[in-house]
Amino acid sequence: MKRGGRNAPRGGKPSSQRQLRVGELLRHALVAALGRGEVRDPGLQGVSVTVSEVRLSPDLRSATAYVMPLGGVGTAEVVEALQRAAPFLRGVI
Repeated sequence: MKRGGRNAPRGGKPSSQRQLRVGELLRHALVAALGRGEVRDPGLQGVSVTVSEVRLSPDLRSATAYVMPLGGVGTAEVVEALQRAAPFLRGVI
């Protein structure tokens, strides 16, 4: 029988229902903050960002957001801009 599946981290146990639920709530909060234009970084001006998934650690202390600019153009610049905006986004969430 195959262990894991779509929600299983590589080589680990599958994500709990709580991790999935909180990850989805965080994803929606990130999308809302980016959609409202709250992040005023020049690297994000005029760029639509897709937040495909947010994965959380089992203790819910850390999260990893998987993002991609719409169309896949300028990925490196968008990721750098989001890393600069990370402290602000943590505060918003």
